[in-house]
Amino acid sequence: MAATSLAVKSFGDLQRALVGDIKVKVAVDGVLRGKFMSKEKFLSAAKSDGFGFCSVIFGWDIHDAVYSRELLISNKANGYRDIIAVIDLSSFRRIPWEHNVPFFLVSFLDPDTKEPLSVDPRGVLKSATDRAQAAGYECFSGVEYEYFNFKETAHSAAEKNYTNLEPLTPGMHGYSLLRTQLNNEYFHALFDESVRFDVAIEGHHTETGPGVLETALAYTSALRMADNAILFKYTAKSVGMKYGVIPSFMAKPWGGLPGCSGHVHISLRNKEGRNIFAVSDAELKTGRDNAANEDTKFISQEAEWFLAGILDGIADVMPALVPTINGYKRLVGGEAFWAPNAVTYGYDSRAASIRIISPPSCPPAATRMEVRIPGADMNPYFALSAIFLLGLRGINKKLSLPGPPISHFTPEDRSNGKIKMLPTSLEAATARMMRPESIAREPEVFGDDFVEHYGGTREHEVKLWNEAVTNWEVERYLELA
Repeated sequence: MAATSLAVKSFGDLQRALVGDIKVKVAVDGVLRGKFMSKEKFLSAAKSDGFGFCSVIFGWDIHDAVYSRELLISNKANGYRDIIAVIDLSSFRRIPWEHNVPFFLVSFLDPDTKEPLSVDPRGVLKSATDRAQAAGYECFSGVEYEYFNFKETAHSAAEKNYTNLEPLTPGMHGYSLLRTQLNNEYFHALFDESVRFDVAIEGHHTETGPGVLETALAYTSALRMADNAILFKYTAKSVGMKYGVIPSFMAKPWGGLPGCSGHVHISLRNKEGRNIFAVSDAELKTGRDNAANEDTKFISQEAEWFLAGILDGIADVMPALVPTINGYKRLVGGEAFWAPNAVTYGYDSRAASIRIISPPSCPPAATRMEVRIPGADMNPYFALSAIFLLGLRGINKKLSLPGPPISHFTPEDRSNGKIKMLPTSLEAATARMMRPESIAREPEVFGDDFVEHYGGTREHEVKLWNEAVTNWEVERYLELA
């Protein structure tokens, strides 16, 4: 993993780096949680095997409600015991808006076996990148977030019952130079504080929709990318509090408007740093002779197998890409709202679920794939893990593409079965992932332990949704039913 600029390599370096500090902040989980520790306690944990952290963070949901059924890691039977948190010294940062306090990320081990937890977000992605490394590859990625911004605070939103929220700016103004002059200090602070927090940004602009921004994070190694992605959300929400703004990474906060995407760019490099997805210099003029079709002529054979692996298993890992009830509302609109909802691919196609980016539209070294299915509400660790694990499986099995690119299909092919559609609800997606024959259950993908635990958390989310009575139901049925 690419280390941060402040990363230390030894305990002595760590002591010297913290010489003027009295406390340290550590953070965990896909929904960022953590706590302050005294410097003495932190150094003791860093010098040893880690420190105890309550396992309930794997036993409750986003609103701290215990899951509906007992799951693997944290439950009544084991008394919600402690698990071991191991500090990642390579993740060392300082939080610029919080008195420059030292900040570290942690990963989790089973207290009995001292093995990584099968459902720890950072641990799952590290396992995926370790598998790639064993095969001679290094995983690289970039993430683009779209997010609505509301001129609200946590208190004002709650007082309004999360209705009639005021967008930061009106109208549809993608790539607007004018709209950024409104709320200019907030717009610049998002970029500047991210960079100061060692979360590198590649691009930052308005996107279409009232108060919508898009931020593209700079391409880097996969685990560092996932860290940066989760920490950008933390940065945006923290900066927003200062300016009286709620940046929302909810996938579809409004009907009738495009949702918020979390597009993922991915590639593999070899030990010499060469892009594995790129064609050779000899193939650059006319393309690869044995390519499946015109759309894959300028990606390597390994890239084509990787693409086939994603397409083969993507429907079985959907909850890892789209983890919320609301995320599927974004996909229901499909291409009309820039949200692909089918098993499709295509060269430089934003209508496809997997967009191939290769020569002639980019240099060979920039060859990559963009997975356009996830929303901004994704857990970046699980999403990247799913993509890389499926792709590596495709290379290992030398899978063939399931069919032609999206340009060969008509809109009617979505209804006549020629195009394979993705699950349209979290309930359907979770049921598919948890089937005995699911590709997600294969040991070279997520495995049974992960699927049972994570699937159980998604079943809990579905249960809460099925029990809820929404405003739409009341408005539609109260008087006339």
